[in-house]
Amino acid sequence: MTVAPATPTKERPTRDTGGRTGDAWRVIVLNDNHNTFEGVAAALADVLPGVGFDQGMTFANRIHNTGQAVVWSGHREPAELYRERLKELGLTMAPLER
Repeated sequence: MTVAPATPTKERPTRDTGGRTGDAWRVIVLNDNHNTFEGVAAALADVLPGVGFDQGMTFANRIHNTGQAVVWSGHREPAELYRERLKELGLTMAPLER
């Protein structure tokens, strides 16, 4: 009887599902039919630290062309705040992701 050599197993990286707030949470804006490019850019510039109108326009183009864009990532608490503020300004938001 011939025994076939064992196939080496590949280790997969595991995703930490712990509730730590230090993990990178992503704020994602979705494309919609009711916001203008300028409105999206202004909202992003108003809410997100370090984002000016020009970078907001870059994000707006990405959102329009790909259907969504990660506009900020970092700790959970500020991510929740930024997501809520952008939603209040009328942007269409995806749930927070890690």
